[in-house]
Amino acid sequence: MKYEQLRRRVYAANMLLPKYNLVTFTWGNVSEADRNAGVFAIKPSGVSYEELKPEDIVVLDLAGNVVDGELNPSSDTKTHIVLYNSFPAIGGIVHTHSPHAVGWAQAGLDIPCCGTTHADYFYGTVPCARHLTQEEIDDDYEMNTGRTIVETFTERKLDPAFVPGVLCSSHGPFTWGKNADQAVYHAVVLEEIAKMALYTKQICGEAKEAPMRYTQKHFMRKHGPNAYYGQKK
Repeated sequence: MKYEQLRRRVYAANMLLPKYNLVTFTWGNVSEADRNAGVFAIKPSGVSYEELKPEDIVVLDLAGNVVDGELNPSSDTKTHIVLYNSFPAIGGIVHTHSPHAVGWAQAGLDIPCCGTTHADYFYGTVPCARHLTQEEIDDDYEMNTGRTIVETFTERKLDPAFVPGVLCSSHGPFTWGKNADQAVYHAVVLEEIAKMALYTKQICGEAKEAPMRYTQKHFMRKHGPNAYYGQKK
């Protein structure tokens, strides 16, 4: 099987979505890029996780041309392409409709950083991108979804390595990482912090974001140049 290892990694990462209760039916997809080969692999459109096989994974180049695979790629493929081409450091992308993250997206609200669990993985607020215009939906919905994500990060001067995810208004979350596994990890974290932020606002609607000093400490102790969390390799 051509691109066998890439396909197997993407298949395994996709199968983590139902394991962590991030998807219902076929509501999600994972991709991973092989930058050296100039390709990425992604789940096929509309194929249930119960039926999905490694050989079903579709391989495309970064211009969107299918280079290997018999099935149609995910309907969100163009969004993935925009993100890979705009954020060259990322190597994996996940899209889900996980309910707590979708709740914030449907409200059109950023997820505030209310505490240290959030700060361990996201350096501040998780942004919610604006709604697409009618023209953007009619022109190329999926591509323009990706463009609004990039626009959000550009306008807010956010580093996708420090904020590895986004909400799309009235839609849902996208997360990313150095590979597919890390992108899934961030999708799990995003759903959990969305739930925690909801609980916080339910308990106290006037709850404020955690002071920035907590975000600075917790994010940098895991991801900064002098990170000390975990075991040394």
